[in-house]
Amino acid sequence: MTLKRIIFAGTPEFAVPSLQTLLQSKHTVIAVYTQPDRKAGRGQKLQASPVKQLALANHIPIYQPLTLKDAQQQAQLQALQADLMIVAAYGLLLPKAVLDTPRLGCINVHASLLPRWRGAAPIQRALIAGDATTGITLMQMDVGLDTGDILKMAECPILPEDTGQTLHDKLAILGGQLLAEHLDNIEHLPKQPQNSAHAVYAKKLDKEEANLHWEEPAESLARKIRAFNPWPIAQTHLFDQTLRIWEAQALPAPPVTPQIGEILHCQASGLDIGTSQGILRILKIQKAGGKIISIKDFLNAHPQYKQ
Repeated sequence: MTLKRIIFAGTPEFAVPSLQTLLQSKHTVIAVYTQPDRKAGRGQKLQASPVKQLALANHIPIYQPLTLKDAQQQAQLQALQADLMIVAAYGLLLPKAVLDTPRLGCINVHASLLPRWRGAAPIQRALIAGDATTGITLMQMDVGLDTGDILKMAECPILPEDTGQTLHDKLAILGGQLLAEHLDNIEHLPKQPQNSAHAVYAKKLDKEEANLHWEEPAESLARKIRAFNPWPIAQTHLFDQTLRIWEAQALPAPPVTPQIGEILHCQASGLDIGTSQGILRILKIQKAGGKIISIKDFLNAHPQYKQ
């Protein structure tokens, strides 16, 4: 094993286990690249990314450029003389000049089994599609969008109760574990080209997608509700107000086909709504500015809606 000088590039919570793996290894993390601090919370105060917070706690030099396309930023990165750059949910495109700078190139910790779900939202898209399995891919980066050669993969089953949050957390840990398993020998891993004929694009999530449409099958709506938890959170207009839907389940269609969007049942057990195929039973909701509550608690406060 040759000890490596490593640059880590990542921003959100997903990237933290991968950085922790590097910090616990025999190699040296010489710098961390992360997105500039963003305003967050009610006070809209500047907040450091989870990766920056970990880097600060470990006294690692931090770089937060707005872009890496700038020649000055590229020269600064080159001056670090890194052997390897590990990237996990960084959020900035790496131009060819950056990809070619580290001696061993740049390796991405990607949250899908490539070439399925290239792009920004692989975790949520796998849930929406009803995939039974997803995973982590270690990929040698090139100038394309998640098109580089595959180095290693690890699978993760998608459970019926998984949400965007729970699947994110499992894959973040798996990413760190896969990296730990192969980091020492990473330059000797065989490279497997992707079959682009099987590629599927995971486009970025849009708030507009959070609006539920009852013309869709109940199973599809239930998957979206799980995928959009914790963001952007599925929502619908009921009882003359907009309600965010945090938990629901799909039920088989009744003997008599209900009208699409019809409220069939509103009791403590759940709020049943007719769809194009089956019934969606809503279990947990949130009113604007309110807490997440069960349908039972909602009806206790609004008994007029019970039916």
